[in-house]
Amino acid sequence: MAEEILRVDNLDKFYGDWQALHEISFSIERGEVLTLLGPSGSGKSTLIRCLNGLEEYRSGTIVFEGQKIVPSEKNWQKIRQKIGMVFQSYDLFPNLTVMGNILLGPTKVQKRPESEVKKEALDLLERVGLKEYADAYPRQLSGGQKQRIAIVRALALKPELMLFDEVTASLDPEMVRGVLEIIRELAEKDDMTMIIVTHEMNFAEKIADKVLFLEDGKILEQTDGKTFFRNPQTDRARKFLESMDF
Repeated sequence: MAEEILRVDNLDKFYGDWQALHEISFSIERGEVLTLLGPSGSGKSTLIRCLNGLEEYRSGTIVFEGQKIVPSEKNWQKIRQKIGMVFQSYDLFPNLTVMGNILLGPTKVQKRPESEVKKEALDLLERVGLKEYADAYPRQLSGGQKQRIAIVRALALKPELMLFDEVTASLDPEMVRGVLEIIRELAEKDDMTMIIVTHEMNFAEKIADKVLFLEDGKILEQTDGKTFFRNPQTDRARKFLESMDF
């Protein structure tokens, strides 16, 4: 029987008087890939940031690994060790080497031995084709390389769930494929549980077990990936896919 890893019930998010998310409800099982799709400004990034405590929500519940999350900075700090997140802006520390960036969380937050983490980090770097850049600084890397390092940094914490927020949005087209291939490999070979915000429709079709289609902070469709891409249930979703040349 599949194990539910995350459940969201009736999540509402406001910025002042403006409601950004309206009663968002969904669940994801261990090993599944959920993609958040929709036009710009639909609430996808806001939602994914709520799942990692980077945005406060007004009402609703988030249940992770069977435990209701009680929002507080202390609780979120613990949960972020299990819910990794990769942003479109990389967010690497410029004063640290690639290895320094990767070691920081596991050694300082999780208090794991540096020698153990360093060995795992080198294995991860080799996997993404960047082992020779372990002693380089972020300024010496291309955008695609920085994004792969950001993924490795998140994986070094050994998360149970990975969140990807438009990780290819800042990359040149020729760099996009390499980053997406790494994410796809995590899904197919590692059985990693992931929630992905993306505008790459061909990639989403290949990887999505489930799709949430959002507009104006509301879920318009919630279905399996094959159904969404082959037979969307709403006119809005059909028009969206057509606008993306899909």
